[in-house]
Amino acid sequence: MRYVKFESNDIIRYGIIKDGAIYPDENKARSPYEPIELKDAKILCPVSPTKIVAVGLNYTDHAKELNMPIPKEPLIFLKPPSSAIGPEDAIICPVESKRVDYEAELAVVIKKRARNISTDEADDYILGYTCLNDITARDLQKKDTQWTRAKSFDTFCPIGPFIESDIDASSLKIELLLNGRVRQSSNTSNMVFGCKKLIAYISHIMTLEKYDVIATGTPAGVGELKHGDRVEVRIEKVGSLVNNVVKDI
Repeated sequence: MRYVKFESNDIIRYGIIKDGAIYPDENKARSPYEPIELKDAKILCPVSPTKIVAVGLNYTDHAKELNMPIPKEPLIFLKPPSSAIGPEDAIICPVESKRVDYEAELAVVIKKRARNISTDEADDYILGYTCLNDITARDLQKKDTQWTRAKSFDTFCPIGPFIESDIDASSLKIELLLNGRVRQSSNTSNMVFGCKKLIAYISHIMTLEKYDVIATGTPAGVGELKHGDRVEVRIEKVGSLVNNVVKDI
């Protein structure tokens, strides 16, 4: 299934994509509607999570790039739901920062409440996967020595465009393109901790609610964004998330 949240004729709806059209999602549609051509809909951020749990240093190539040791357990932090935006929405570089970076990531969307689950149970709690860009004010991250401010500005978490279910996420090509040029290129097989391990680990710390998002870390090649840039996160079998960059005024 490929799930989508979209706006058409000033109405926000949920649906399932089939053959280039959007059909009602029987689990979420409040009222039936006729199929809508994908090109006629504005695609929105696919979820409204209670929290976004992100993972640092979760790719071996990224840790090597930074000359840092591989973590012995997942290094997690939070991004607020208010940072989430959808495809084609603008990433705003805040006036407080002089260096804003992109970070391409595979995101896991939670299907139902998860608390103290095992790795073997994790598949039952995965609704699907989507693309995510963990935008970071790198200078503020270094200045603050902790990550909350640097990761939390409005528009700092593009997500989408769809939620793709029923795929194996253990070996997917992941790329970031900046103005059409590849800047990050890796594979999810390079993760230190896989998706199932992350879900189990996090569920023993905090309850994961339905539609919560886990951002599973970024590979090598993180770099700077500037006003006027067009940035794309592209993940095999999952999709392509494109956003433009503007500076705050």
